[in-house]
Amino acid sequence: MPVRKRDDRGDGRGGHPRGRSLLQDHQDHAALAEIELCGELMIAASAAEGPLTLARIDEVLRHAAAELDDVPGPLR
Repeated sequence: MPVRKRDDRGDGRGGHPRGRSLLQDHQDHAALAEIELCGELMIAASAAEGPLTLARIDEVLRHAAAELDDVPGPLR
C-alpha cells in the first residue's frame, strides 16, 4: 500500500508549510546544532577550574557532535 505524502498546504500537492523551503529547514537545523555545541562548551567551561585547553575543547565538541549525529535532520 503506497504511503501518502504529508499535505501541509491542503491542496493535495504535499510540501512544506507556510512556504518554507528545504534550505530554510536545513538552516534552522544547522543553527540549532551550533547552539547546542555552544551550550556544551559553556557547560564545560563553567565546570572547569581554569580556561579550557584546546584539547578539552576538541573533546567536548567531538562528544557533542557525536550525540548530534544521532538526532534526525530536517524532513526531506
